[in-house]
Amino acid sequence: MRTNKINAARAATFAVGAILATGCGVGVGPADPVAATAPARSAASAPFDQNAVRSELQAAVTAAGLSGGEVKTGYEESRKPHAPADTAKARKAAALATKLAPCVVTWWPTGKEHRSLHSTDPAVGRRQLKAVLASLEARGWRVSTPPQEGPLGDNGTYFMVSYKKKGWLLYARNYTAPVLDQVTLMATESACFAGLTDEEQALIDSEAP
Repeated sequence: MRTNKINAARAATFAVGAILATGCGVGVGPADPVAATAPARSAASAPFDQNAVRSELQAAVTAAGLSGGEVKTGYEESRKPHAPADTAKARKAAALATKLAPCVVTWWPTGKEHRSLHSTDPAVGRRQLKAVLASLEARGWRVSTPPQEGPLGDNGTYFMVSYKKKGWLLYARNYTAPVLDQVTLMATESACFAGLTDEEQALIDSEAP
């Protein structure tokens, strides 16, 4: 098993990249959003597990006013087309997605939200993302990788940062362009990705865009 933190972060980054590049939702695991008004559980008795992460992310997203998306649990394997000879590989990818399902929580905009030809304020997504992060900081999430931002192509920009809390890493990204202002959030359990075998890591590498 791999226990190196660099490998864990690398694996999780490939997972993020696969979802961002394909526009996939996360179809493995329960998909119903957690109500932001759900009763708070005792921090002393409740484990900081996938449900706790989903609850905190849902509350932060709701407080920031992000709409048109869902906080979901689970990890969906890449939807890259496989040749007939790769059927066994596809089955392994599906099995790996099932294995990683308890280790991932995401928020992803659905439909055409945050994509507008007539946006009067293309930076609204950036402000909403920073509001999400401020809400998470108030809940004990701390910066893991400092913010990075810069140009994206000829007319776009990007912003990305990662946060950590009790064995979970959260990757936050915002992409803007003339017809795009998109926020994505993905939290992964570090121990889960650190425990990947060499074969599983190679599979993630090959499925990444």
